Amino acid sequence: MLKQRIITALILAPLVIAGIFFLPFPAFVVALAVITMVGFWEWTQFVDAKSRWGAMLVPAIALGASIAIMPTDAATLSALAQSHQYMLLAGGIWWIMASALAVTYPSSSSLWSKSAPLKYIFGLLTLLPFFWSVLMLRAVNYAESPYHGAKLVLLVCFLVWSADTGAYFSGKRFGKHKMAPAVSPNKTIEGLVGGAVLAVVVTWGGAALMDIPFVSLGSLLVIAVLSVIASVLGDLVESMFKRASGIKDSGNILPGHGGILDRIDSLTAALPVFALLYLWLV
Repeated sequence: MLKQRIITALILAPLVIAGIFFLPFPAFVVALAVITMVGFWEWTQFVDAKSRWGAMLVPAIALGASIAIMPTDAATLSALAQSHQYMLLAGGIWWIMASALAVTYPSSSSLWSKSAPLKYIFGLLTLLPFFWSVLMLRAVNYAESPYHGAKLVLLVCFLVWSADTGAYFSGKRFGKHKMAPAVSPNKTIEGLVGGAVLAVVVTWGGAALMDIPFVSLGSLLVIAVLSVIASVLGDLVESMFKRASGIKDSGNILPGHGGILDRIDSLTAALPVFALLYLWLV
């Protein structure tokens, strides 16, 4: 299993980085839409639908409608239109709510576990802001510097990957206080702190190396720490939905890693929160 995970990661990581940097913007939009739709396909397992293909109708219409209504060209995305701001705000509010649901699980499950419409809405709030936040970050200064936004997206990926690594080792060494034992018994407060420390260092170093400006060192610290917390809780939230549905992995499309949602669960939370803070609020 470990060997399979390593091989998949060694193949997948360069492909993801190449796609972020070298796909023309319209092709990048299409590729990200495909990834988002695969994520929706895996989410249909959580809604107890009679037909998974039938369950795809709602997210397909929602994603298509958002693309039809909201501008997808790099220039408008870079300017952050009002509709884009609302999308980021929806993502930020959702992750505050979702975090509360995960931390209070299983008692919170009585509010949503038997409601298919609510689980549809949760899926839309998870994946639509993710889709749009990646596009908004990728479009930053696109006309002046086509790779600047790509570096921003990569920085968030580094932040999440370093947070996962720091949380694993610090949690294994110092972990005593469980974050949400009913959802993920191995995640601890100490792991979260260790992940946040490493992620802040990596974000600071990555921003300096890739020449990514922040308003101040304080803003970098705030954005990095809140994005790390979101990434950890994003992982918890997907684990919560899988546990409630009796599912181990969201899919098997990635050998050794499970499904797309299993790989992007932290990013679905970290990217909207990072974009909300970096592009709009801070």
